[in-house]
Amino acid sequence: MSKTPVIACNALHKTFSEGPNQVVVLNGINFCLEQGEFAAIVGNSGSGKTTLLHLLGGLDLASSGSVRIMGQDFLALNDRERGELRNRHLGFVYQFHHLLPEFTALENVGIPLLMRKELKIAEVKKRASAMLEAVGLGHRLDHKPAELSGGERQRVAIARALVTQPACVLADEPTGNLDVHTAQEIQRLMLRLNQDLGTSFLIVTHDLSFAQHIPRIFRMEEGRLLDASAMAV
Repeated sequence: MSKTPVIACNALHKTFSEGPNQVVVLNGINFCLEQGEFAAIVGNSGSGKTTLLHLLGGLDLASSGSVRIMGQDFLALNDRERGELRNRHLGFVYQFHHLLPEFTALENVGIPLLMRKELKIAEVKKRASAMLEAVGLGHRLDHKPAELSGGERQRVAIARALVTQPACVLADEPTGNLDVHTAQEIQRLMLRLNQDLGTSFLIVTHDLSFAQHIPRIFRMEEGRLLDASAMAV
């Protein structure tokens, strides 16, 4: 019996209005990500990679087509239900960490769990601490973002994305704002967490050297998603 895909979309289209003109950004995208898979999307700037990631994560709605998260159709849900579905099954990592500067690493990581309003503070702290330990920051729990390096801040962001034990992490240029050495450390960390936790990862990246270490590679070209796993990226 086949498993329900973590994320799947069918005939996905997205257009934007520019004055009297309609600009097609995504043109009939079909995509499926299974539990435990690690996939990358590469392509030129402006090719629609981030738009696709936002649609797959329910941060934006398609002009037509469908997106399913763990078998549930996003378009069939209201805003509150979509938010709950994201919190239950998805984690997000961005190029800029988007940590709250007034909170410690531990507090930043615990926020997604607090949003569920079903766990005691002691349990939230326990889970957040364990995830920070898993990304190598068990000794930095009480440090605020300004007291952390760029690589440490991104590790906190990854811990925050994973603390809810999501089925999938969606990452948009997660190493694009880091120096080469730190970027490589973060890339190795994500690959290890994928193996250790069984969490699916879908990464948008311009870093072709990173993409070449990822089992499934897709390229965005003229609004279409092409499977590039068997070809040079």
